[in-house]
Formats: sequence, C-alpha cells, structure tokens
Amino acid sequence: MASINFLYRSTKKTSNLNVRLLFRHNAKDYVFGAKTKVEVSKIYWSKQHKKKSKDIDITNQQTEINNQLNKIENHVLKAFNSVNADNINKDWLQTQIDYYYNPPQQVKNTPTDLINYIDFYIEYRKYEIKKSSKNKLKVLKNKLQRFENFRKKKISIADVNDNFKNEFVSYCKGELYSQNTIQRELANIKTFCKHARFLGLKTHHQLDSLRLEKVKVEKIYLTFDDLTKIENISKNELTDSLNNAKDWLIISCYTGQRISDFMKFTDEQIRIEEGEHLIEFTQMKTGKNMTVPLHPKVLEILKKRNGKFPYRISDQKYNDFIKTVCGLAKINELTKGSKLVETEKDSKVYRKQSGTYKKYDLVTSHIGRRSFATNFYGKIPTTYLIYATGHSTESMFLNYIGKSNKDLALEITKYFK
Repeated sequence: MASINFLYRSTKKTSNLNVRLLFRHNAKDYVFGAKTKVEVSKIYWSKQHKKKSKDIDITNQQTEINNQLNKIENHVLKAFNSVNADNINKDWLQTQIDYYYNPPQQVKNTPTDLINYIDFYIEYRKYEIKKSSKNKLKVLKNKLQRFENFRKKKISIADVNDNFKNEFVSYCKGELYSQNTIQRELANIKTFCKHARFLGLKTHHQLDSLRLEKVKVEKIYLTFDDLTKIENISKNELTDSLNNAKDWLIISCYTGQRISDFMKFTDEQIRIEEGEHLIEFTQMKTGKNMTVPLHPKVLEILKKRNGKFPYRISDQKYNDFIKTVCGLAKINELTKGSKLVETEKDSKVYRKQSGTYKKYDLVTSHIGRRSFATNFYGKIPTTYLIYATGHSTESMFLNYIGKSNKDLALEITKYFK
C-alpha cells in the first residue's frame, strides 16, 4: 500500500509543492520525492491551506489546490499499482509527474490481447527495461503463443482471471515447468495487465488477487573447503579453457557479483586507495555504481596473469566448464537441488527437475555470488555484505542465502556467551 503527501520545501515566499510517495516493500520503507507545478505561497501553505476560512478567496483557493493535488495523487497511485515496486525510484516518480502534465502520445490501436500487448509493453518501456529482462519477456511471449495454440482461443487482457490462471498453471505443469517458473510468469502476466489498465484498458476484477505460491528451493553454494579443492586441482588435469573458467569461478566466489558483471572485469577498473585494491563498475542488472574490494585470492589470480583478468567466455561455456572443474575437484557429495534435464531422449527440450545429484552437477554461473554471500555471512557484518552484493534490503539478502527465523535466532545466541 502506498500513500501520497505534499510538502513545501523552499525558503522562498512562493514555490512549487513537492509530492512525496511513501510505500513499504520487502519489509523496507521507501520515500521518494518530486517537484509538481502547483505553486503556492509559504504563508498560504503553512497557515491557511488546512484551516477553515470565512474569506471567500481563500476558500476558493483551497478548493482549487485540493482539486489539483487529488488529481496528482490519483495519477501517481494508479501508476504505482501498474508496475513492480522494485522498479520504483525517484526518477520514476518524477517521470510520472511529467506524464501528468504532458501525457505521452498513446500508440493508436493499443492491443487488447495479451500476446500482442507484450511487444507493445516492451516498446512502451524500452528505456526502462534491461536487455536481459527483455529477452525473458520474449521467452514468455513464445510460451503464451504455444499456450494459445493449445487452448485454440486468443488470450484477452480482460479475461485474465482465476479461470485463466488455473488453465495456464495446468498447461505449464503438463509441459513440466517448475512451480517457481510458473509463479514468475504469472507475475509478469499481471504486470502487463496492470499496465494495460493504467492506459485505460479493461481488466478483470479478479486480476489483483491472482496468486501462486513459490516453493522452497535448495540454496547451493561452494564452501571454503570446496574452493580449496578447486584451487588445488593439478595443472595437468586442466586445459587452458578449464583453467580460465576455474579462475573466473574463484573470482566470482570472492567478489559476490553476477556473471553479467564479473565477466566484464578489466584491470582498467582497478584503483588503489590507501594501499588497497578496489574495483569500480556499474551493475548490469541494477544500474548501481559499485566499488568492491578485491580479496587476496583475486589478487593472486591477477598476479599470476600479469595483472590481467582471465579472458571472457560465453555464459553457456562458463556453465559447462565450471561443472567440469568442480567434477575434477571431486565436489561430488550427494546434494538436493534441481537441474535441467531433457524431457525425452533427443527431444532437445529441457526442464528443471528436482532431485538428489552430485554437487558438481548443480553448479551454475550464479553459484559464485551465493557462495560469497553465504560463506562470509557472520564473518563480515551483514551491512557490508549487502553493500558488496548490491541487495536492496537485509530481508532480500537473508532470503537469498536461505536464512530462516530459526537460523537468525541461533545466530543471536552466539552473543549470549
């Protein structure tokens, strides 16, 4: 739930009011402000606006100002309800105020069916959606096209309701998609529909109540012992490609960054402050400017490579190579998790399947980031870890490494001794 209030934030005698958006998301409170074009005097706002007056001019002004502020409040809250709260920041709020005064030109013949609306949505938000997110939305579009062919009926935005949800979930289960994949896709479908509603299209009254629970998944990570095994692999067992991937894996486990970021590290991003090596970069996913210290293990790799990072490789090759590397390191204890499995022999159709596998078979490019966060939790203050990983809130970070209330309670008991 979000709320709006208006403030006079100037020392001048007259000024434009500021709008302030307040909301709670993922157990954290957010406050963002922006400037409106509603101009009032400081005396009016502080002494007259909220008081009854016998002066007809002041009463008329109160009515006029309240009408303007109510329209702005309704506009912002409607926009807020049409997007994912993760995408809301100060710039987003100012953009909505700009839209209020100068509405964007609407594309003629806005699609009313879900599949065509996805392309419309991507184009409408082309300056806000990252390339990786755009690709995921296109994957969803292809899935919905297959679903539409299966049901032999177009998916209308106005018909996205509980019956649609049940039909979609049933279809996806039949296609062996995991519960969490289906939950994520349903959330995206709701985002499209809410955006359509924001633009004036009709949506079903059940839309906001559509829910699908996530299921808990195992948080796979490499322990410090695992990392030691990886470091101690005999050079004779490694090709140049595997050795390159091994070094990237160690770097990822000691910097805590996503593959979209660490695979682009270069020596030119490194600077030395007070004798310490730091690397500066902008996170691809979040757009955050980061300055992260380089662990001695990373510096060892740079030293043996004459100050250079390993050479870049594709995400797919990296995923394949690090599984082999971890296999050579004998990280093969049986571990619960999920991996991509071919649905039928030679079908070339893969779905995530839960089960118990050798740990090296569950290793993916994301394991470095989770290993960093998990291994250093309790050793480095959580505030610093959150800074290094770039998580927005502590609750998001703790959920990321799979810490429950019981885990936190046991952590607290350490301070009783």
